[in-house]
Amino acid sequence: MVHLTDGESTRAVPDSHRRGIPGSKYRQRVTYHFYTELYRDPDLAEGEDYARRYRRHGRFDDELAQPGGIEKTAVIAPHGGGIETGTSELCLAVAGYHPATLEVTPPGGVTYDYWMFEGLRAGGNASLHVTSTGCDDGVALSLCGGALNALALHGCTTAAAGQPAGSQIVLVGGRNQTFKQYLLAAFANQQLAAVDAWNIKALNGDDRDNIVNRTLLGMGGHLELTTPLRLAMFDVNTREERKHTTTPVFWAFVTACRAAVARLEAEQVVR
Repeated sequence: MVHLTDGESTRAVPDSHRRGIPGSKYRQRVTYHFYTELYRDPDLAEGEDYARRYRRHGRFDDELAQPGGIEKTAVIAPHGGGIETGTSELCLAVAGYHPATLEVTPPGGVTYDYWMFEGLRAGGNASLHVTSTGCDDGVALSLCGGALNALALHGCTTAAAGQPAGSQIVLVGGRNQTFKQYLLAAFANQQLAAVDAWNIKALNGDDRDNIVNRTLLGMGGHLELTTPLRLAMFDVNTREERKHTTTPVFWAFVTACRAAVARLEAEQVVR
């Protein structure tokens, strides 16, 4: 049996396992419908229970004859840290930053705006899970709302994905059908198993209120990675060591995501 060392939770975990850890300092599960509700909870401390990280790239246009531009793509991980392990590191890498050093990777490569919410507890992170339709974090809303595209990274169990135990697979969803096809093709090119999530309602990310679909175009890409796939991306699956022990599977996934984004952006001419 593989144990997730920082108390990962997913939407497929039974309710009995989502109410904190008996005998621990973490209280019984409180359901937060929105991030702002969680932020107002006096029993939670930012930097101890949870964290928010983001990067917004500055833009300016002082040239009279040069057309202006907008950020085309934002990368987000709404359930990072110990909530859906591995998604924080993936968010950084897909956005173009090495998860251990934050150096631009590959050197001189394209970088994207990113935002993530992370569970920092040693256990009991399940109570910090807010659904993607309840994401009202101001930075997340502004990044996605100011971009043409958004790509969200999530984690799920194989049972929730309708896959056999041990399956290393990614479910590809979201409302942007073109983006979805580009992602599926890019994963195939990297020999990573991927399926269209259209028929898995709980994981397909097609709700209009899903933060990833709240872009300028009203649609984005939503990825759900099974636990075995995420475990294969790190030699040591702890918060301290994941960023230092990424595997070829991790970088193949990142390469696929970045290739799909680049292909999509190349077709989006902004004047």
